[in-house]
Amino acid sequence: MSVADESENAVAVPLLVPADGVPPVLDTAADVADAAARLAAGSGPLAVDAERASGFRYSNRAYLIQLRRNGSGSFLIDPIPVHGELGPLAEVINELEWVLHSADQDLPGLAELGLRPARLFDTELGGRLAGFERVGLAAMVERLLGRELRKGHGAADWSTRPLPADWLNYAALDVELLLELRDAVAAALDEQGKTDWAAQEFEHIRRTEPNAPKADRWRRTSGIHTLRRTRQLAVVRELWTTRDELARGRDVAPARILPDSAIIAAAEAEPKTIAQLRGLPVFGGPRQRRYSREWLGAVERARTLPDSALPTLTQSYDGPPPVNRWERRDPEAAARLTAARTAMASLSEQHAIPVENLLTPDLVRRLCWDGLPEFRSGTTPDDPTAEIDDFLKAGGARPWQRELAVPQLAKALFGA
Repeated sequence: MSVADESENAVAVPLLVPADGVPPVLDTAADVADAAARLAAGSGPLAVDAERASGFRYSNRAYLIQLRRNGSGSFLIDPIPVHGELGPLAEVINELEWVLHSADQDLPGLAELGLRPARLFDTELGGRLAGFERVGLAAMVERLLGRELRKGHGAADWSTRPLPADWLNYAALDVELLLELRDAVAAALDEQGKTDWAAQEFEHIRRTEPNAPKADRWRRTSGIHTLRRTRQLAVVRELWTTRDELARGRDVAPARILPDSAIIAAAEAEPKTIAQLRGLPVFGGPRQRRYSREWLGAVERARTLPDSALPTLTQSYDGPPPVNRWERRDPEAAARLTAARTAMASLSEQHAIPVENLLTPDLVRRLCWDGLPEFRSGTTPDDPTAEIDDFLKAGGARPWQRELAVPQLAKALFGA
Protein backbone atom coordinates (compact mmCIF):
# COMPACT_ATOMS: atom_id res chain seq x y z
CA MET A 1 0.00 0.00 0.00
CA SER A 2 1.37 3.42 -0.95
CA VAL A 3 1.64 6.41 1.37
CA ALA A 4 -1.20 8.04 -0.56
CA ASP A 5 -3.47 5.05 0.05
CA GLU A 6 -2.61 5.01 3.76
CA SER A 7 -3.44 8.72 4.10
CA GLU A 8 -6.67 8.25 2.22
CA ASN A 9 -7.82 5.58 4.67
CA ALA A 10 -6.90 7.60 7.77
CA VAL A 11 -9.27 9.93 9.60
CA ALA A 12 -8.63 13.49 8.43
CA VAL A 13 -7.63 16.04 11.08
CA PRO A 14 -9.43 19.39 10.61
CA LEU A 15 -7.22 22.37 9.84
CA LEU A 16 -9.15 25.37 11.13
CA VAL A 17 -6.50 28.10 11.44
CA PRO A 18 -2.95 28.58 10.11
CA ALA A 19 -0.28 27.28 12.46
CA ASP A 20 1.21 30.77 12.89
CA GLY A 21 -2.12 32.59 12.81
CA VAL A 22 -3.58 34.68 10.00
CA PRO A 23 -0.93 37.08 8.69
CA PRO A 24 -1.83 40.76 8.27
CA VAL A 25 -2.87 42.08 4.88
CA LEU A 26 0.01 43.98 3.29
CA ASP A 27 -1.14 47.02 1.35
CA THR A 28 1.78 49.47 1.24
CA ALA A 29 4.97 49.55 -0.80
CA ALA A 30 7.03 49.27 2.38
CA ASP A 31 5.08 46.18 3.44
CA VAL A 32 5.65 44.56 0.05
CA ALA A 33 9.37 45.31 0.08
CA ASP A 34 9.68 43.79 3.56
CA ALA A 35 7.78 40.69 2.45
CA ALA A 36 10.08 40.36 -0.57
CA ALA A 37 13.15 40.46 1.68
CA ARG A 38 11.71 37.82 3.99
CA LEU A 39 10.77 35.59 1.08
CA ALA A 40 14.26 35.93 -0.36
CA ALA A 41 15.63 34.59 2.94
CA GLY A 42 13.46 31.48 2.70
CA SER A 43 14.22 28.25 0.88
CA GLY A 44 12.65 26.00 -1.72
CA PRO A 45 9.55 26.52 -3.86
CA LEU A 46 6.93 29.20 -3.31
CA ALA A 47 3.29 28.37 -2.62
CA VAL A 48 1.06 30.81 -4.50
CA ASP A 49 -2.66 31.44 -4.65
CA ALA A 50 -4.81 34.36 -5.73
CA GLU A 51 -8.40 35.30 -5.08
CA ARG A 52 -10.46 36.90 -7.83
CA ALA A 53 -14.02 38.18 -8.00
CA SER A 54 -15.46 36.00 -10.75
CA GLY A 55 -19.17 36.52 -11.07
CA PHE A 56 -18.87 39.99 -9.56
CA ARG A 57 -16.25 41.77 -11.68
CA TYR A 58 -15.61 41.89 -15.42
CA SER A 59 -11.85 41.64 -15.10
CA ASN A 60 -9.82 38.59 -14.11
CA ARG A 61 -7.58 40.62 -11.83
CA ALA A 62 -6.28 39.31 -8.52
CA TYR A 63 -7.77 41.00 -5.44
CA LEU A 64 -5.66 39.10 -2.91
CA ILE A 65 -2.37 37.24 -3.30
CA GLN A 66 -1.31 34.51 -0.87
CA LEU A 67 2.34 33.42 -0.65
CA ARG A 68 4.18 30.95 1.55
CA ARG A 69 7.77 29.72 1.57
CA ASN A 70 9.67 27.52 3.99
CA GLY A 71 11.67 29.67 6.37
CA SER A 72 9.66 32.77 5.50
CA GLY A 73 6.08 32.05 6.53
CA SER A 74 2.86 33.15 4.86
CA PHE A 75 1.93 36.53 3.41
CA LEU A 76 -1.36 38.09 2.30
CA ILE A 77 -0.94 40.95 -0.17
CA ASP A 78 -3.64 43.33 -1.37
CA PRO A 79 -2.42 44.15 -4.90
CA ILE A 80 -4.96 46.91 -5.55
CA PRO A 81 -3.25 49.81 -3.70
CA VAL A 82 0.27 48.57 -4.60
CA HIS A 83 -0.25 47.29 -8.15
CA GLY A 84 2.49 49.59 -9.48
CA GLU A 85 4.91 48.88 -6.64
CA LEU A 86 5.38 45.12 -6.81
CA GLY A 87 8.81 45.31 -8.45
CA PRO A 88 10.77 44.19 -5.35
CA LEU A 89 8.43 41.23 -4.95
CA ALA A 90 8.67 40.25 -8.61
CA GLU A 91 12.47 40.44 -8.48
CA VAL A 92 12.48 37.78 -5.75
CA ILE A 93 9.65 35.43 -6.58
CA ASN A 94 9.86 35.42 -10.38
CA GLU A 95 13.07 33.39 -10.08
CA LEU A 96 11.42 30.65 -8.02
CA GLU A 97 9.40 27.54 -8.69
CA TRP A 98 5.78 28.35 -7.93
CA VAL A 99 3.37 25.79 -6.56
CA LEU A 100 -0.26 26.46 -7.43
CA HIS A 101 -3.46 24.46 -7.51
CA SER A 102 -5.19 24.91 -10.91
CA ALA A 103 -2.47 27.27 -12.06
CA ASP A 104 -4.19 28.29 -15.28
CA GLN A 105 -6.88 30.04 -13.22
CA ASP A 106 -4.49 32.38 -11.40
CA LEU A 107 -1.49 32.87 -13.68
CA PRO A 108 -3.15 35.39 -16.06
CA GLY A 109 -4.18 37.75 -13.26
CA LEU A 110 -0.77 37.50 -11.63
CA ALA A 111 0.96 38.12 -14.96
CA GLU A 112 -0.97 41.40 -15.25
CA LEU A 113 0.89 42.44 -12.09
CA GLY A 114 4.29 41.48 -13.51
CA LEU A 115 4.44 38.26 -11.49
CA ARG A 116 5.51 35.22 -13.57
CA PRO A 117 7.16 32.02 -12.36
CA ALA A 118 10.47 30.68 -13.65
CA ARG A 119 9.20 27.15 -12.98
CA LEU A 120 5.82 25.71 -12.11
CA PHE A 121 4.28 22.81 -10.21
CA ASP A 122 0.51 22.48 -10.47
CA THR A 123 -0.84 20.18 -7.76
CA GLU A 124 -4.28 19.89 -9.40
CA LEU A 125 -2.86 18.90 -12.78
CA GLY A 126 -0.35 16.62 -11.07
CA GLY A 127 -3.24 14.90 -9.31
CA ARG A 128 -4.97 14.30 -12.63
CA LEU A 129 -1.85 12.79 -14.14
CA ALA A 130 -1.45 10.60 -11.05
CA GLY A 131 -4.94 9.22 -11.64
CA PHE A 132 -6.70 10.73 -8.63
CA GLU A 133 -10.46 10.79 -9.10
CA ARG A 134 -10.95 13.88 -6.92
CA VAL A 135 -8.49 16.70 -7.55
CA GLY A 136 -9.97 19.62 -5.63
CA LEU A 137 -7.53 21.13 -3.14
CA ALA A 138 -9.48 19.94 -0.09
CA ALA A 139 -9.89 16.42 -1.48
CA MET A 140 -6.19 16.07 -2.30
CA VAL A 141 -5.06 17.48 1.05
CA GLU A 142 -7.29 14.95 2.77
CA ARG A 143 -6.12 12.06 0.61
CA LEU A 144 -2.40 12.76 0.68
CA LEU A 145 -1.84 14.65 3.93
CA GLY A 146 -4.68 13.44 6.13
CA ARG A 147 -5.86 16.98 6.88
CA GLU A 148 -9.29 18.50 6.39
CA LEU A 149 -9.55 21.91 4.72
CA ARG A 150 -12.99 23.43 5.12
CA LYS A 151 -13.82 25.42 2.04
CA GLY A 152 -16.42 28.13 1.83
CA HIS A 153 -15.36 31.49 0.42
CA GLY A 154 -13.85 30.67 -2.97
CA ALA A 155 -16.82 32.14 -4.84
CA ALA A 156 -17.00 35.28 -2.70
CA ASP A 157 -16.58 38.84 -3.97
CA TRP A 158 -12.92 39.34 -3.16
CA SER A 159 -13.06 42.93 -4.35
CA THR A 160 -14.85 43.65 -1.05
CA ARG A 161 -12.97 45.98 1.27
CA PRO A 162 -12.22 45.49 4.07
CA LEU A 163 -11.99 41.71 3.69
CA PRO A 164 -13.76 39.83 6.51
CA ALA A 165 -11.56 38.00 9.01
CA ASP A 166 -12.97 34.56 8.16
CA TRP A 167 -12.22 35.13 4.47
CA LEU A 168 -8.60 35.95 5.32
CA ASN A 169 -8.36 32.81 7.44
CA TYR A 170 -9.64 30.80 4.48
CA ALA A 171 -7.17 32.49 2.13
CA ALA A 172 -4.20 31.80 4.38
CA LEU A 173 -5.17 28.14 4.73
CA ASP A 174 -5.13 27.76 0.94
CA VAL A 175 -1.31 27.99 0.96
CA GLU A 176 -0.70 26.53 4.43
CA LEU A 177 -0.20 22.96 3.16
CA LEU A 178 0.47 23.59 -0.52
CA LEU A 179 4.22 22.91 -0.28
CA GLU A 180 3.63 19.63 1.56
CA LEU A 181 1.01 18.71 -1.01
CA ARG A 182 3.49 19.41 -3.81
CA ASP A 183 5.95 16.92 -2.33
CA ALA A 184 3.27 14.26 -1.90
CA VAL A 185 2.04 14.67 -5.48
CA ALA A 186 5.61 14.60 -6.78
CA ALA A 187 6.19 11.35 -4.91
CA ALA A 188 3.05 9.80 -6.43
CA LEU A 189 4.10 10.87 -9.92
CA ASP A 190 7.60 9.49 -9.40
CA GLU A 191 6.20 6.18 -8.14
CA GLN A 192 4.16 5.88 -11.36
CA GLY A 193 6.98 6.94 -13.68
CA LYS A 194 5.16 10.13 -14.70
CA THR A 195 7.53 12.80 -13.42
CA ASP A 196 8.73 13.82 -16.88
CA TRP A 197 5.19 13.82 -18.27
CA ALA A 198 4.11 16.16 -15.50
CA ALA A 199 7.12 18.44 -16.03
CA GLN A 200 6.17 18.83 -19.69
CA GLU A 201 2.60 19.68 -18.76
CA PHE A 202 3.63 22.19 -16.12
CA GLU A 203 5.96 23.94 -18.56
CA HIS A 204 3.18 24.02 -21.16
CA ILE A 205 0.83 25.71 -18.68
CA ARG A 206 3.56 28.16 -17.64
CA ARG A 207 4.23 29.22 -21.21
CA THR A 208 0.66 29.29 -22.49
CA GLU A 209 -0.74 32.76 -23.12
CA PRO A 210 -4.44 33.40 -22.41
CA ASN A 211 -6.66 32.63 -25.37
CA ALA A 212 -7.98 35.57 -27.35
CA PRO A 213 -11.74 36.06 -26.91
CA LYS A 214 -13.68 33.93 -29.36
CA ALA A 215 -15.68 35.60 -32.11
CA ASP A 216 -19.45 35.65 -31.80
CA ARG A 217 -19.38 35.21 -28.01
CA TRP A 218 -22.92 36.61 -28.00
CA ARG A 219 -24.09 33.29 -29.43
CA ARG A 220 -23.46 31.73 -26.02
CA THR A 221 -26.29 33.77 -24.50
CA SER A 222 -28.39 31.37 -22.45
CA GLY A 223 -31.72 30.66 -24.14
CA ILE A 224 -30.65 31.78 -27.62
CA HIS A 225 -31.62 28.38 -29.01
CA THR A 226 -35.31 29.33 -28.54
CA LEU A 227 -35.09 32.12 -31.14
CA ARG A 228 -36.04 31.32 -34.72
CA ARG A 229 -35.56 34.57 -36.67
CA THR A 230 -32.35 36.26 -37.72
CA ARG A 231 -33.72 39.65 -36.68
CA GLN A 232 -34.12 38.32 -33.16
CA LEU A 233 -30.52 37.14 -33.20
CA ALA A 234 -29.49 40.64 -34.25
CA VAL A 235 -31.25 42.04 -31.17
CA VAL A 236 -29.36 39.57 -28.98
CA ARG A 237 -26.07 40.55 -30.60
CA GLU A 238 -26.65 44.29 -30.12
CA LEU A 239 -27.86 43.98 -26.54
CA TRP A 240 -25.03 41.60 -25.66
CA THR A 241 -22.45 43.98 -27.14
CA THR A 242 -23.96 46.98 -25.35
CA ARG A 243 -23.99 45.07 -22.06
CA ASP A 244 -20.38 43.97 -22.56
CA GLU A 245 -19.22 47.54 -23.14
CA LEU A 246 -21.02 48.76 -20.02
CA ALA A 247 -19.68 45.87 -17.95
CA ARG A 248 -16.10 46.41 -19.08
CA GLY A 249 -16.30 50.13 -18.36
CA ARG A 250 -17.62 49.57 -14.85
CA ASP A 251 -15.63 46.37 -14.15
CA VAL A 252 -18.84 44.56 -13.27
CA ALA A 253 -19.76 41.03 -14.32
CA PRO A 254 -22.08 41.29 -17.37
CA ALA A 255 -24.84 39.21 -15.76
CA ARG A 256 -25.02 41.79 -12.97
CA ILE A 257 -25.67 44.51 -15.53
CA LEU A 258 -28.38 42.57 -17.37
CA PRO A 259 -29.14 38.82 -17.18
CA ASP A 260 -29.28 36.70 -20.32
CA SER A 261 -32.97 36.01 -19.74
CA ALA A 262 -33.76 39.73 -20.18
CA ILE A 263 -31.83 39.84 -23.46
CA ILE A 264 -33.84 36.90 -24.80
CA ALA A 265 -37.11 38.50 -23.65
CA ALA A 266 -36.26 41.72 -25.49
CA ALA A 267 -35.32 39.79 -28.63
CA GLU A 268 -38.71 38.07 -28.57
CA ALA A 269 -40.72 41.25 -27.88
CA GLU A 270 -38.65 43.77 -29.90
CA PRO A 271 -39.95 46.80 -27.92
CA LYS A 272 -40.29 50.07 -29.80
CA THR A 273 -40.56 52.50 -26.87
CA ILE A 274 -38.95 52.88 -23.47
CA ALA A 275 -42.32 52.16 -21.87
CA GLN A 276 -42.58 48.88 -23.75
CA LEU A 277 -39.00 48.02 -22.83
CA ARG A 278 -39.57 48.71 -19.14
CA GLY A 279 -42.66 46.55 -19.25
CA LEU A 280 -40.47 43.51 -19.90
CA PRO A 281 -39.03 41.42 -17.07
CA VAL A 282 -35.95 42.95 -15.42
CA PHE A 283 -35.81 46.08 -17.62
CA GLY A 284 -38.14 47.90 -15.23
CA GLY A 285 -35.80 47.35 -12.30
CA PRO A 286 -33.88 50.30 -10.79
CA ARG A 287 -30.47 49.12 -11.98
CA GLN A 288 -31.62 48.58 -15.57
CA ARG A 289 -33.82 51.68 -15.90
CA ARG A 290 -30.77 53.95 -15.84
CA TYR A 291 -29.64 52.32 -19.10
CA SER A 292 -33.05 52.26 -20.79
CA ARG A 293 -31.90 54.46 -23.67
CA GLU A 294 -28.85 52.27 -24.27
CA TRP A 295 -30.96 49.10 -24.29
CA LEU A 296 -33.60 50.58 -26.59
CA GLY A 297 -30.88 51.96 -28.85
CA ALA A 298 -29.46 48.46 -29.22
CA VAL A 299 -32.88 47.08 -30.17
CA GLU A 300 -33.35 49.90 -32.70
CA ARG A 301 -29.99 49.21 -34.31
CA ALA A 302 -30.94 45.58 -34.77
CA ARG A 303 -34.37 46.53 -36.15
CA THR A 304 -32.93 48.82 -38.83
CA LEU A 305 -30.12 46.56 -40.03
CA PRO A 306 -30.35 45.55 -43.70
CA ASP A 307 -31.02 41.86 -44.25
CA SER A 308 -27.48 41.42 -45.56
CA ALA A 309 -26.06 42.46 -42.16
CA LEU A 310 -28.16 40.07 -40.08
CA PRO A 311 -26.43 37.15 -38.39
CA THR A 312 -27.06 33.67 -39.70
CA LEU A 313 -29.29 31.29 -37.81
CA THR A 314 -26.52 28.72 -37.61
CA GLN A 315 -23.07 29.42 -36.26
CA SER A 316 -20.00 29.04 -38.43
CA TYR A 317 -17.36 26.82 -36.89
CA ASP A 318 -13.61 27.18 -36.73
CA GLY A 319 -12.94 23.53 -37.32
CA PRO A 320 -15.18 20.47 -37.43
CA PRO A 321 -18.95 20.74 -37.04
CA PRO A 322 -20.65 19.43 -33.88
CA VAL A 323 -20.06 15.69 -33.52
CA ASN A 324 -23.78 14.90 -33.64
CA ARG A 325 -23.77 16.00 -37.28
CA TRP A 326 -20.83 13.88 -38.41
CA GLU A 327 -22.75 10.71 -39.20
CA ARG A 328 -24.96 12.55 -41.67
CA ARG A 329 -22.31 14.80 -43.20
CA ASP A 330 -19.35 12.42 -43.31
CA PRO A 331 -19.92 8.83 -42.11
CA GLU A 332 -16.28 7.94 -42.68
CA ALA A 333 -15.10 10.74 -40.42
CA ALA A 334 -17.63 9.61 -37.80
CA ALA A 335 -16.19 6.10 -37.99
CA ARG A 336 -12.66 7.48 -37.62
CA LEU A 337 -13.67 9.42 -34.54
CA THR A 338 -15.26 6.37 -32.95
CA ALA A 339 -12.09 4.36 -33.57
CA ALA A 340 -9.86 7.14 -32.24
CA ARG A 341 -11.96 7.61 -29.13
CA THR A 342 -11.84 3.89 -28.42
CA ALA A 343 -8.06 3.92 -28.72
CA MET A 344 -7.73 6.94 -26.44
CA ALA A 345 -10.08 5.44 -23.87
CA SER A 346 -7.91 2.32 -23.78
CA LEU A 347 -4.79 4.45 -23.23
CA SER A 348 -6.57 6.39 -20.51
CA GLU A 349 -7.40 3.20 -18.63
CA GLN A 350 -3.95 1.72 -19.15
CA HIS A 351 -2.11 4.74 -17.73
CA ALA A 352 -4.77 5.98 -15.26
CA ILE A 353 -4.86 9.41 -16.87
CA PRO A 354 -8.07 11.22 -17.88
CA VAL A 355 -8.53 10.95 -21.62
CA GLU A 356 -8.70 14.75 -22.00
CA ASN A 357 -5.21 15.00 -20.47
CA LEU A 358 -3.80 12.52 -22.97
CA LEU A 359 -4.95 14.68 -25.89
CA THR A 360 -7.46 17.48 -25.99
CA PRO A 361 -10.78 16.25 -27.42
CA ASP A 362 -10.75 19.14 -29.91
CA LEU A 363 -7.41 18.03 -31.34
CA VAL A 364 -8.68 14.46 -31.76
CA ARG A 365 -11.80 15.75 -33.52
CA ARG A 366 -9.76 17.94 -35.86
CA LEU A 367 -7.50 15.02 -36.71
CA CYS A 368 -10.41 12.72 -37.51
CA TRP A 369 -12.43 15.24 -39.49
CA ASP A 370 -9.91 16.37 -42.09
CA GLY A 371 -6.56 16.43 -40.31
CA LEU A 372 -4.74 14.44 -42.98
CA PRO A 373 -5.01 15.00 -46.75
CA GLU A 374 -5.47 11.26 -47.27
CA PHE A 375 -8.81 11.38 -45.51
CA ARG A 376 -10.20 13.33 -48.44
CA SER A 377 -8.45 11.38 -51.18
CA GLY A 378 -9.36 8.02 -49.67
CA THR A 379 -5.75 6.83 -49.69
CA THR A 380 -3.36 5.65 -47.01
CA PRO A 381 -0.32 7.78 -46.08
CA ASP A 382 3.08 6.35 -46.84
CA ASP A 383 3.96 6.85 -43.16
CA PRO A 384 0.76 7.24 -41.08
CA THR A 385 2.72 7.44 -37.83
CA ALA A 386 4.82 10.38 -39.02
CA GLU A 387 1.85 12.27 -40.46
CA ILE A 388 -0.22 11.85 -37.31
CA ASP A 389 2.75 12.89 -35.17
CA ASP A 390 3.28 16.01 -37.29
CA PHE A 391 -0.41 16.93 -37.00
CA LEU A 392 -0.50 16.49 -33.23
CA LYS A 393 2.75 18.40 -32.78
CA ALA A 394 1.39 21.31 -34.84
CA GLY A 395 -1.71 21.22 -32.63
CA GLY A 396 0.35 21.67 -29.46
CA ALA A 397 0.55 18.09 -28.19
CA ARG A 398 3.55 17.55 -25.93
CA PRO A 399 6.20 14.88 -26.67
CA TRP A 400 4.96 12.49 -23.97
CA GLN A 401 1.41 12.71 -25.33
CA ARG A 402 2.53 11.98 -28.87
CA GLU A 403 4.72 9.10 -27.72
CA LEU A 404 1.69 7.42 -26.18
CA ALA A 405 -1.05 8.42 -28.61
CA VAL A 406 0.51 8.29 -32.09
CA PRO A 407 1.05 4.52 -32.34
CA GLN A 408 -2.47 3.81 -31.08
CA LEU A 409 -4.09 6.37 -33.39
CA ALA A 410 -2.16 5.09 -36.39
CA LYS A 411 -3.37 1.60 -35.65
CA ALA A 412 -6.96 2.75 -35.04
CA LEU A 413 -7.19 4.93 -38.16
CA PHE A 414 -5.06 2.99 -40.65
CA GLY A 415 -4.34 -0.40 -39.09
CA ALA A 416 -0.66 0.62 -39.12
